Amino acid sequence: MEAQRHTAVRTRSALADTRGRTSATRVPDDVLLDAAKTCVLSAGVRRTTLAEIARTAGVSRMTLYRRFPDVRSVLIALMTREFSALLRKAIDDTPASITARQRLVDGAVSAVRALVANPLMRTVLDVDAELVLPYITQRLGSTQRLAEEALAAIVTEGHRDGSVRRAEPAVQVRAVLLVVQSFVLSLRPATADVGEQALLAELRHILDSALAA
Repeated sequence: MEAQRHTAVRTRSALADTRGRTSATRVPDDVLLDAAKTCVLSAGVRRTTLAEIARTAGVSRMTLYRRFPDVRSVLIALMTREFSALLRKAIDDTPASITARQRLVDGAVSAVRALVANPLMRTVLDVDAELVLPYITQRLGSTQRLAEEALAAIVTEGHRDGSVRRAEPAVQVRAVLLVVQSFVLSLRPATADVGEQALLAELRHILDSALAA
């Protein structure tokens, strides 16, 4: 009887361990990315490790490894989530009653403000700017593609309501992306001797004038 009882205990423990491992593998990505964000903001990009992210998320390192092979992949996923949400909010917060061109200009300026002030963006640019370098010099990333999708919808609407100059939409959208991106990446050092509000007002003028019908 005693041996049977011990066997039953061991069986239940094994089942419990299996259930625990199974549930751990189903941890939502947002839980892991939230943990990564906490680590980056507290320790910086270079000092963040997969082991520390796993500890912060309360999961095993293997659970994290299955989802993200290295710290860089976690950080890229985190930046995509955070910055895409900021861009969507900047566009969604513009009034629907104004013209498409006004919505695009207002949304772009709001996005620059939000991204420059975002703690994660500031940490990346201050500590590990080379993380974003490939998306400036080699290829467009998922966040840039999402931004272009949102911009394309507004440009197309602007063509319909007559507020945006008719041209090849993809070219107009790419040009807007390049201008806005440069302000996001360089606004902080650029305001060392020039007022931020004055520069953002100039950005507004540049976009409005370039898109005017």
